[in-house]
Amino acid sequence: MPTVYRSSKRLRGRSRRTRVLRTLGILAAVAVVAAAALWLWPAGPRPLFQLPAACGEKWQLGTYPGHGADDVDMFPMSGQSWGHPVLASYGGTVVEAGINGELGGRTPQNPQGPRGSGGGYWVKIDHGGRWTTVYMHLLEPPMVEQGQRVEQGQQIGKVGSTGDSGAAHLHYEQRRGLETVESFFDGAASGITHDDKEYTVLRTSNNCVGRKR
Repeated sequence: MPTVYRSSKRLRGRSRRTRVLRTLGILAAVAVVAAAALWLWPAGPRPLFQLPAACGEKWQLGTYPGHGADDVDMFPMSGQSWGHPVLASYGGTVVEAGINGELGGRTPQNPQGPRGSGGGYWVKIDHGGRWTTVYMHLLEPPMVEQGQRVEQGQQIGKVGSTGDSGAAHLHYEQRRGLETVESFFDGAASGITHDDKEYTVLRTSNNCVGRKR
């Protein structure tokens, strides 16, 4: 039987590919472990969130079948919904600010324009301790940007109807880790917990930074 000779260059190339594949496998395993740790790591105490609205304003909070458990749709009870100021519920760092999905074409001048998809103009704020808040369907590009520090009560946008929205309103969520949970405002439960029927509640904002409460 003839002797088969393999070139050292081919062997070195194969060894290099093996090392690269092994490194990629290790990195993938580390990523999986990190993701699992993030999921399992306990959240810190719930921040004292406030309504994302000016001090003393009354807003209607609601949901409907298929909307998403604990997701809250918000409508101001005075003034126009379109362009109404949206404030940060609590201080934190902006981690998302831009477009989620497709904007669509609904505007104050054309409220029945083409519907978009997703959250439209939106903001997500990290409050520490694995707590975040989400603000969707804003009228215009957010008034804050990714990486910016915001304070409780700071305006971050305006109520609109971009994305998958049927009317001008604010879609709002409080998230603990990767889970959306019932929103609390000023230490009290919002009352929006399930989406098996359409229902609403009224709440008054105590987002009164710099004022006596």
